[in-house]
Amino acid sequence: MDKITYEELPELFESVAAIFAEKKDELCDMDAHMGDGDLGLTMNKGFGALPGLIKENGVEGDIGKTLMKSGMKMASLVPSTMGTLMSSGLMGAGKAMGSVPELGAKELSVFFRGFADGVANRGKNKPGERTITDALEPAALSAEEAFAGGGDLKAVIDGALSGVEKGVEATKDMLPVKGKAAVFADRAKGVPDQGAVAAKYLIQGMHNYISE
Repeated sequence: MDKITYEELPELFESVAAIFAEKKDELCDMDAHMGDGDLGLTMNKGFGALPGLIKENGVEGDIGKTLMKSGMKMASLVPSTMGTLMSSGLMGAGKAMGSVPELGAKELSVFFRGFADGVANRGKNKPGERTITDALEPAALSAEEAFAGGGDLKAVIDGALSGVEKGVEATKDMLPVKGKAAVFADRAKGVPDQGAVAAKYLIQGMHNYISE
């Protein structure tokens, strides 16, 4: 696969939805250890609905506007903290990409940069605070490096997956400083941040589709 067309966009996120359906209980268990325990439900509901939202709110031939509109609809469907962050990521990605009819290597690298920045800006996150940004930022950097090195679509998604995996691993040595997780900071040592893990599953779902 060397590109993802506008028509194939719902299928891309159906692959993501499948991952979150499979990992729902795992994410809930992780979140219960450090937060409210509803992370898996949020991810499953939001991304489970996203393919349909894309079909309902799509702007023919315009992936950027489609992601922005679908992200806005998803935000109202899952109004939790993480639901808002993921929706902001989609809107940020759509804005960064602009009006494009397909996702090639360049567009995918822009998607990850826009997604990471959208989440960080909405959550006011900085690297090192043990949040989802600690997984998304290295994913975006690795995707950008892969494209800059002449990589194709597969190389870019491989880079993003490698980056997010390294980011998740790094959160094991960080202490949370924000939200309810900060209250349970003593439980964080040696355990990956649950939001970072959710970011990994997002990218894993995209990787599964592109690598088919």
